[in-house]
Amino acid sequence: MTADAPAPRRRVSFVTRILLAMVAGALLGQFANWAVGSEATLAGRLTARLPGGIGPGVLDAWLAVGRFTVTLGYLGGLVVDLIKGLAGPLLFFAVIDAFLRTRIQARNAGLMLLISGTNAAIAVVIGLTISNTIEPGRYLNQEMAGPVAARDGQGAAAVAEDQSVEEDPELGRFAAGRRPIDFVRDLLGFVPTNPVQPFLESSILSIIILALLGGAALRKVKDEQIAEGRSDYRVIETGVAVIFRAIEVALAWVIALVPLAVFGVVAKTVAEQGFEPFLGLIVYVGVAMLGLAIQVAVVYQAWIVLVARMPLRTFWRYAKEPVAYAMGASSSLATLPVTLKNLGRMGVSPTAARLSACVGTNLNNDGILLYEAMAVLFVAQAYGIDLSIAQQLIVAFSCVVAGIGIAGVPEAGLISLALVLSTVGLPLELLPLLLTVDWVLSRCRAMTNVTADFLVAVLLDRLGVRAEDAADLSESVAPHDPEMTAGPPCVASDEE
Repeated sequence: MTADAPAPRRRVSFVTRILLAMVAGALLGQFANWAVGSEATLAGRLTARLPGGIGPGVLDAWLAVGRFTVTLGYLGGLVVDLIKGLAGPLLFFAVIDAFLRTRIQARNAGLMLLISGTNAAIAVVIGLTISNTIEPGRYLNQEMAGPVAARDGQGAAAVAEDQSVEEDPELGRFAAGRRPIDFVRDLLGFVPTNPVQPFLESSILSIIILALLGGAALRKVKDEQIAEGRSDYRVIETGVAVIFRAIEVALAWVIALVPLAVFGVVAKTVAEQGFEPFLGLIVYVGVAMLGLAIQVAVVYQAWIVLVARMPLRTFWRYAKEPVAYAMGASSSLATLPVTLKNLGRMGVSPTAARLSACVGTNLNNDGILLYEAMAVLFVAQAYGIDLSIAQQLIVAFSCVVAGIGIAGVPEAGLISLALVLSTVGLPLELLPLLLTVDWVLSRCRAMTNVTADFLVAVLLDRLGVRAEDAADLSESVAPHDPEMTAGPPCVASDEE
């Protein structure tokens, strides 16, 4: 660089942009609140003190600013709609891409599924349990539940039991008192009858059924052509990879708009109701962090002590660096090189490390699963909707399915939450408000997921996985650290 060359511009971090948007939205919202919100009389009193005929004009301008500020809430809804529209195709092509790119021995796959599935089930149970016990949604101002809670001053539970879903579509299929719940029947209702409707409805379970069928069929065709010495499948494989990457890029652009959405949502919320609704978000964040802490401190450490037979001090000596890196990066994908490097230093076999931290990272999304299960009940509670055990089982299953396919995009937890809410029929109006605090929870989710990657690798190593062909696990879009000692770059996925 020459002496005359300008210094490179430092990019403002995503978290900084979120915080600045929150502050700016709060200031504008409070100004508008004095004109159109709960303190609307203040603007009139202040402008009445102005001399001459200035007061009425200033008051009219103030009221116009207040009304405009309220409309800024549509920015949050716009971003959520864009996320929901892209999340379904992302999930579909993520599963297809995984089928085409990855081959794992049956025994290794079984071990990984057993460990990851157990962790996932426990994470969802913890999320549902703490949300049912503490009921964080009731701490949120009920006015924030929009048209549902505002109807006759009552929540969704007050709707007549004989009212059909078609008569009141706002409440979705999970509104209280709709009809008797049959878990099997409701689950079978997600079987797609055509290949388009699941994407129109953003139904995770239907999308994943199509993806599993399509992915398995394409993998079968690929294997047949490889056996015959043909390579026609490469056209489809490349096409899927390109489309998958294009959706990731588009979602990254949408996520870049989140600070703008946060600004609009905070401004609208404060303008209409002051800062009271944000007290409920504090409880929401606290409950989510409590659940994630239980998953790491109790569940994971029980695995380490009881199954891996490893001292906790030894595990955390090597795991602390990737976990700390995940807190800063808010991404288990960005942490991948650090995770692999420390697994290698720990003496974990390359196969176990690649299976868990690369291929298995699609399954080790316990942080996202726990958060989603808790957050879905939070939204239901805020609307006054009581979910039965059968309904909560569908929520749990939807969370697990969503967590498997979310890959390579920022804020994956929020994206998959939008899909789960759409699938189970709960409103999305509260989702923009949750954007304001998700930058905190995304770091907690990333730390949990990286810990899960590290744990599963250690368990696979201790249980004796069979060596895999490195070529089957080496394709990746993940950043490659030349100092990694656990093997070549590999298939990786989620960002939280």
